[in-house]
Amino acid sequence: MKSPRLRLALAALTLLPLAACGSGSSDAGGPVTLTYRIWDEQQKVGYDKVMAAFEKANPNIKVKIEVLPWDDYWTKLTADAVAGSGPDVFWMQVTYFPEFATKGVLADLGSLGLDTAKYHPNVVASNTYEGKLYGVPKDWGMPGVLYNKDLFKKAGVEMPDKLTWAPDGSGTLLELARKLTVDEAGKHPGEAGFNAAKTKVYGFASANHSQTQWMNWIESNGGKLIDKPFGKYTFNDDASVQAVQFGVDLVNKHQVSPPASQTNPPTGTAADMFKGGQVAMYPANNALLPFVAPEAAFEIGVAMMPEGPKGRSANINGLGEAVYAKSKHLEEAKKLAAYLGTEEAQKSMADQGFAFPALKGDALAQGYVDYWKNTKKIDVTPYLEESKGTTFNMPIVTGWTGFEQKLNSIFNEIYLGRLPVKQGLDQAVTDGNATIK
Repeated sequence: MKSPRLRLALAALTLLPLAACGSGSSDAGGPVTLTYRIWDEQQKVGYDKVMAAFEKANPNIKVKIEVLPWDDYWTKLTADAVAGSGPDVFWMQVTYFPEFATKGVLADLGSLGLDTAKYHPNVVASNTYEGKLYGVPKDWGMPGVLYNKDLFKKAGVEMPDKLTWAPDGSGTLLELARKLTVDEAGKHPGEAGFNAAKTKVYGFASANHSQTQWMNWIESNGGKLIDKPFGKYTFNDDASVQAVQFGVDLVNKHQVSPPASQTNPPTGTAADMFKGGQVAMYPANNALLPFVAPEAAFEIGVAMMPEGPKGRSANINGLGEAVYAKSKHLEEAKKLAAYLGTEEAQKSMADQGFAFPALKGDALAQGYVDYWKNTKKIDVTPYLEESKGTTFNMPIVTGWTGFEQKLNSIFNEIYLGRLPVKQGLDQAVTDGNATIK
């Protein structure tokens, strides 16, 4: 959910055109200094190594890494773009990409001559506007099902070869979630005497979260979030309604998931409930592992997202290395962005366990898999296998950043059971399409 300060800053993008200056600097006759802005303090450790290698190969260029928290990142980036003083190279995320790409903030990277076929196609698509590439594909993350192996052992169950679901409640997911859900008296949902108000462990964390939850239900049931990139929202058709209803039913009908009052954003605690041993299965992006694993006092397993009636369709969220169009050192900035898209740079970040590389190929991704297996005893292979199947991007439309708060409010009411799913999705699609420019 975006802060009021951030929404105002994004609205200010309409004030462009930009002033013709950037943040790069250089002393007379000395090396050029580029600013590289990111939002993840943990990844800075990895990029310190990457930039050292880049600077060694390019002694005329120095790189200053600037880290800002998520909300501050977008607020300042927008303000800097309006002022004409943006960072030279910076991370770009799919839901923000349309706002910046359509306002001339991002440099066209066609001159780099990248072979985009070498990168995951979703990551290329989420950095492309009107047939032009505006971000070098960096990495990708996607949801999988994290599960508490201790709770599985205690319940006497195993993770099946694949989780499945259907709107009518059939499939292995609900069956397994019932066995894992238990109240203080040891009763399970459907058993006589089960007390939902005194649930000790929930089998599955179904909650209002777009990227890891209801969007995946929709796409796996044959629904579509948008009609095309930079198009319109379409997720109020019958398939979408049935899919969202399933997610809500896991909470209110089947009682295998925590009440929405405990998980609705912005104060949702599904992650905390999983870490605390109150939830057995929790859909989470692999990027969340560095924040979940250290606090979990149990062994974590990973499974692929459940297959729906139309198979498995999982959200993939790929970042791009964007270049500020008005950088004072545009060619040097493009050179840095190009390097960050190379096997050398992406392998370094994968081997350090920070991200799956946007470059395709199991050999390159194996470093990330090996890191998590060898240092954290977590097998993240299911994420990699999932990325080879049917995947979809977050909606690539203008207006998402301003619409997200309203969307969350609507879905909060849906998950609480206070707003019928069809009525809520109709409202969401109408309101969302009204924000598209």
